Amino acid sequence: MSRVKILTIALFAFPTFAVAQEPMPPGLYTAGTDIASAMAAAVAERSSMAASRIEVSDHYRINLIRRTQAAGAIVHRPGTELHYVTEGGGTLVTGGIVVRPAGGGQGNIQGGLARQVTVGDAILIPEGTPHQYTAVEGSITYLEVRFNVPIE
Repeated sequence: MSRVKILTIALFAFPTFAVAQEPMPPGLYTAGTDIASAMAAAVAERSSMAASRIEVSDHYRINLIRRTQAAGAIVHRPGTELHYVTEGGGTLVTGGIVVRPAGGGQGNIQGGLARQVTVGDAILIPEGTPHQYTAVEGSITYLEVRFNVPIE
């Protein structure tokens, strides 16, 4: 029997796999006033790095992040990350390796690429790439979108 016939039979004989998944909503909406209120509460609680959660699922995470000071280096596995700067600016280092001080504490990036980022800049940080805001000019706010989509 040809492969085409086998595939055709399989598709019609087992259609339930296509409808077994819960349908995605036609869109997700979060009002700007809700995001602003959540950010104000987060800033009141922790002013150096505040996050307003917009949406979280098994495949992505969307937050509005506000930083007022430099932070240690981080690496996300799994997950590619997008930062879109909406306010302020600073220095973002990507790539290189994370070097941690003896005895623990926050690490820093060695050998990475430093960029000045400001309003309107978009930065895509691939999975497993070290990244770190090493300087903040007053404050920086950015939309953070993390994609954790399985590789097919």
